[in-house]
Order: sequence, then structure tokens, then C-alpha cells
Amino acid sequence: IEIYSLHVDCKVTSRFAHTLITSKIVNRANESKEATFEVELPKTAFITNFSMSIDGKVYPGIIKEKASAQKEYDAAISRGQSAGLVKITGRKLEQFHVSVSIAAASKVTFELTYEELLKRQLGKFELLIKVRPKQLVKHFQIDVHIFEPQGISFLETNSTFMTNELTEALRKVQSETKAHILFKPTVDQQKINPELDETLLNGDFVVRYDVKRGATAGDIQIVNGYFVHYFAPREMPALPKNVIFVIDRSGSMAGRKIEQTRDALLKILQDLRPEDHFTFITFNSKVVEWKSSLLEATAENVASAAGFVQTLSASGGTDINRALLTAVSVLDKAEMLPERSVSMIILLTDGQPTSGENNVEVIQENIQKAINEKYALFCLGFGFDVSYKFLEKMALSNSGIARRIYENADAALQLQGFYQEVATPILMKIEMQYPENAIEGLTKNNFKLFFEGSEIIVSGKISGDLDLLPVEIKAQSQASDLTLKEEAYIKEKEQIFQNQSYIFGNFIERLWAYLTIQQLLEKSLSAQEEDQKILEGQALELSLQYSFVTPLTSMVVTKPAGQQQAELANKPTEAG
Repeated sequence: IEIYSLHVDCKVTSRFAHTLITSKIVNRANESKEATFEVELPKTAFITNFSMSIDGKVYPGIIKEKASAQKEYDAAISRGQSAGLVKITGRKLEQFHVSVSIAAASKVTFELTYEELLKRQLGKFELLIKVRPKQLVKHFQIDVHIFEPQGISFLETNSTFMTNELTEALRKVQSETKAHILFKPTVDQQKINPELDETLLNGDFVVRYDVKRGATAGDIQIVNGYFVHYFAPREMPALPKNVIFVIDRSGSMAGRKIEQTRDALLKILQDLRPEDHFTFITFNSKVVEWKSSLLEATAENVASAAGFVQTLSASGGTDINRALLTAVSVLDKAEMLPERSVSMIILLTDGQPTSGENNVEVIQENIQKAINEKYALFCLGFGFDVSYKFLEKMALSNSGIARRIYENADAALQLQGFYQEVATPILMKIEMQYPENAIEGLTKNNFKLFFEGSEIIVSGKISGDLDLLPVEIKAQSQASDLTLKEEAYIKEKEQIFQNQSYIFGNFIERLWAYLTIQQLLEKSLSAQEEDQKILEGQALELSLQYSFVTPLTSMVVTKPAGQQQAELANKPTEAG
């Protein structure tokens, strides 16, 4: 079985990435053989299309509602095989895997398309392409086209498998608003050494970039009546933060995990700003406050905290409920905090609640009631023994996010990396306002916090006959209340994309659908049951309308007669 052509074609238009992977395979044997198509794609992406064509006959993947697809095919599929075609394979990736039997000398072409909205983190966008053909490929090519009307401020590519030989196969062409990256190694360049038919191509091919930002009120782009508004203010002073680290020191944290936690906390302490306030709460079945109130991050207090962190050891049970309630009450009682400051609780735990209150629903309610929208809660789940769903629901209900920390050698770096993302809040209470009667389907437009290095994205459909789209942003910065205004001339904005031949015409509409589905699913995680059904219903409708494989839909892949008739591609989630 020979893969004679493998082409990854990726078009990024204004952060929205559309990737098409085409693999052409021929059976050189004189009997039927199994041809396999295996692709790793980012967890943040939605598959939108798949097809196999065998000797000219096309077998498309069809996207249906998950529940009905499952029912329909349970009959055909023996129970054990409903794992489906997609599974999570790493921190950032999931794998799509399909095999089909083809006759001697037959050819098959596999095509998979997926889309995602690139998210700005720590000041850059990252496009990740996983490369693993497992054999030498005669025609191998990666094409990445980027078009950013705001202008590209920097662009870099790197890869985990590059050699000097392979670097010669990499071309980069860049203008003010466009970039084209082409990676096209010959068979000889792909080889580990000239004697062996083994490929070097195994790993990540990564493109990172950022855009230029001129207008203070962000940048608006419009195509076919849909708009997207990007907002990432620059060079603003950080708001002071009041942060409580709530650290699990139960028995399961013993050994490497608690060591890595200590290492990370020592580094994080060095990154606190003098105007920040902080303290630690550690817990097993008992909850221990390092100090009874928040301390200013002076050199002296930071040194004293470092001494405390070094003594952290692990044993006993896990009382998450009381630990978090204690943290909330420390913030409630805090005095002398800077008037304009951001209060946050960062929880790190590696297990389920086992001491005190251990019903996760009761804990969620207790915490939400106690926080009462005053503070942000970030939940870090260390390893795979945590109930990620519980942590995610708790964080999302309290203006925060959840993250999994993987039990690897770099866990301390993962913890620091997460802290970097929330270390510099520069705005709070951000309201993005648009003319009420002229916009439909507006995505989330109120944000509690904005962190340096990230980006706010709002999208919607312009319904009225507008020539001009006025926007107004209200927010609180460290110094004052801000009002930023901007007007977009619709015809002028539409013009920008008119002559871009390689852009798929309705990309802002698809971006809007992608973002809306992501937000509906996120909202449904922390909603009450009736609301959950409504939110999921709306997300399902959009998933079907725009053909996205989301946690609510399945793609049914049919095969030629005589082979296992149908297989399902589902979207796995972090919570499992």
C-alpha cells in the first residue's frame, strides 16, 4: 500500500483556518489490501467534510444528529465498536482514523476538511499541523496561505523534525497582509538516511503569527452581511490582582506532582507585581491558611511565601468544598485592596472530593452562591483522576476557565504557562455595544476580564440596511473608565475581501457559526437542565446547518458493499 500523494492545504483568513488534507493511495499488491487514512487535528477544530473515492466512486461522510446516528447504526455496529473514528491523542490533538479495503491495483483518495478559529494566546496565534505519513511520499506538500487585512506583524514556522536538508524544502513568502508557506520535501529529503526507506516526517509543523493593531476600538471585518470584531488593546497598565492559590496536598499529590507544584509556585511568586496581593490555602481533609489575610507582594512577603512553598508535603484526603469556601471568605473580608483590582482564585487539584462535602453538585452550588459573581475561579486539574467535568462547570459558572495539567516532566512549565495567561489583567467589565435593532445572532459581548496577550472576538449578522456599523466599547482600566468608539463603512469593509481569490466567500458566516456553537456548548455546561436542552438544541441546529462535527453531531462514514457498512466519527471532549 503506497501513499503516492499527501497534500495539506490550509487557508487562514482573518484567524479562521480552513484545512483540507488529501491523501492518495494505491494498492501495489496483487490482492486486496487495507488502506488507512490517519490524521491528527487540533481539538479546537470541527471536522466539516470527509470523503473517500475508490476507483472514481465517491463515498461521502454524512453529518447527522448524534443520538439518531447512534441509534441507526447501533443495529449495524457490534456494541464494542462504537468508539468511532476519532479519539483524543494528546494535549492538543485528536486523531481521525479510517480504513477501507481496496482491490489489487486500485486507488483511493481520502479527503478531510476541518475548520477552527485561531485563539490568541500570550500574544500570538498558533496553527498546528501534525505530520506523520509513516512512509516516504512521492508528492508531499504543505501549503499555508494566511490573509490578515490588519497586516501581519510577525510570522514564524518551526517544527519538531526539521533538519538542514528539510529546511531547504521550506519556502516563506510574505507581504504586508499575506503570507504563503510551502513545505515540499523530495523523497530523498524525507529520508532519515540515504540507505533506509524511513521517513523523518514525524511531529509538529507549527506556524505562529500576530497581526498589527492600529485602531483603539479594535478591528471590524465584514463579508456577505456578517461581521467580526477583534479587540486586543495594547500598552495598557496592568490592573493589580488579588490572587489566592488553593493547593491540593492530599496523598495522591505525593512525590513528583507536589515537587512540580512547588517548582511552579516558586517561579510564579517571582512574577507577582509589587501592587498585587496574594496568599495560599492548602488542603487535604484539613484546610490550612498560610496567612489569615492577603499580603502585598513585597520582596519580603514573597521570600516568606517561598519558604512556605518549599515545605509543602502531601498526605490525607481532599476537601475541595471547604478549601474554596475559605478562599472566598478571605476575599470577602479583605480590606485595603486597591479599588480597581481583579480578584481571582486559582485551584489546583488532582482528584475527586473525598472529605467534607463530596457531592460535586452541592459543591458547585455552594461555590457559585459564595462567589456571587464577585471573583473569577480558575480550576487546574492535575492528571486524569480528576472529574474534569466538575472542574470545568465550576470554573465556567464563575467567570473562569478550567485546564488539564498533564502528568509529564514539563508539568511545572504547564502550570507557569497557565499563570502567564492570567497574570496580566488590563481591563475589566468590558461591554461591546452595537446598534440593537440592526444586529441579529450577536455572540457573547460582555466580558468580565481581558488579559494581556489574548483577544476578544464578537461576531453577528447585520440585519438592517446599514451603510455604517457604529460600535462602542465600555471598559474599566487601571486608571479610568473607558469608552472607545469606531465606525465601519460596510461597503468599504466588504471590498477588502472581494478580490481575494483563495478565500472561501462565506468565511465570516462560518466563523460566526463556529463561535456561536462553541459558546452555546460552553454555556450549556454550566446551565440548569431545562436551559441546557434549549442551548444544545440551538447548537445542534447550527452544527447541522453548517455541517460541523461537534459533540452533538456524528459523521456517518459509509464504505463499499461487503465491508463494515458504517462507522461513526464523533467529537471527543476533554471531560470524556
